[in-house]
Amino acid sequence: MKMSVKQMCTSALALFYGGLFVPMAQAYSFDMIVPDVRQPAAISGGSACPVRSHQLTAAGSIAVRWSTAPNSNPVTILTQNQTTSGQLTEIEQVIAQALAVWTGVSGTTLVPATLTPLTRTATQNACGPDGVNSICFDQADMAFTPGVLAFTRVITTDRLGVQVGSSAVSTQLGQILDADIYFNPSDSNTSYATPQALAANPKAYDLESLLTHELGHSLGFSHSAVWSAIMFPFAPAPGTFSGMRPTTQQPDAPLGDDDRTGLRALYPDPADVVHVGSISGRIFPANPLALSASPPGVSGVFGAQVVAVDATSGAVVGATLGGWSCTAPGPAQFDGTYEIDGLAVGHSYTVYAEALNGAVDPSQFDNAIVSLCRNTVSDPGWPPLQGCVVPVANTSFTTRTRPGP
Repeated sequence: MKMSVKQMCTSALALFYGGLFVPMAQAYSFDMIVPDVRQPAAISGGSACPVRSHQLTAAGSIAVRWSTAPNSNPVTILTQNQTTSGQLTEIEQVIAQALAVWTGVSGTTLVPATLTPLTRTATQNACGPDGVNSICFDQADMAFTPGVLAFTRVITTDRLGVQVGSSAVSTQLGQILDADIYFNPSDSNTSYATPQALAANPKAYDLESLLTHELGHSLGFSHSAVWSAIMFPFAPAPGTFSGMRPTTQQPDAPLGDDDRTGLRALYPDPADVVHVGSISGRIFPANPLALSASPPGVSGVFGAQVVAVDATSGAVVGATLGGWSCTAPGPAQFDGTYEIDGLAVGHSYTVYAEALNGAVDPSQFDNAIVSLCRNTVSDPGWPPLQGCVVPVANTSFTTRTRPGP
């Protein structure tokens, strides 16, 4: 049975400087946050259009520490080396490798220099809203419901000038100020093995696969419904691992094409001239009467997964959760819009829209869905003209195809 990995997102105050823009449902599924327009425009941007949750990528912007107090009764982190120092070194190597997977993708501003050297702490309960990105293997939390192997709790800003604990003061809307990864320490039937120890422990989950997935959340990703993506919301079966192990020749090997496209869309490199293609459009049901009547104004299919398939290789190279657009000053409009960015130019793609009614359902995308709107009910004092209500994701629809120009 596949077990789930879980993500949680906590919103905080944030700031944003910059011009007005026209966001829409874009490549991949990202955590989103609506700026707090109750605040002055100088610190909120003045627009209720959702912005993406993200880390800063300047040199030394992202620091990660990990707790060297793994659960010992029972032992949940299994290593090949059984000495105390050897166990810690082996676990740290896995963390470093999982981080290197994400900084190994070409065409992004997330590069090895973005990270500071990995640090350790002997504190068992090191995870919390302190402005330090931490990884904890033996910290209990109420979020560990049955079936949850690990989760990431992210604090994202919705205005400028905010600080959480010792974090940097926010200079961008959507800036992540704290991201903590928790592994379930309380299930005596669950264990995690390093790559070196996995073959000898076939009932254990692969630590590297789970860490790589959770680190994706700490960078701003929600889940992907593409089964080959590292951000697919279910862990690989015990004794197996996601994708391929990273190598010197392919440092981002565990990632799927969908993961790479998402990272390029979230952290685009201005110098990249290859992955600058995009596909956009709107999704309409074959029967217009099938559109939701509540909330008013829904004019297209919301919550469909839209995928771009490379016509030559047949690989899913990009996917997004479609169905909305936004023009400043907001709010979001649920008009069926989608856009898939970060695609390689010079290729042909086939686009499909499919309902999330299989192994992955809308509940796995909560942080990418419910955060698209704020209103007077969720946030007292919210300007009514910039408020909206997110419709229920449409999980039963038939699309109609309109020929292009």
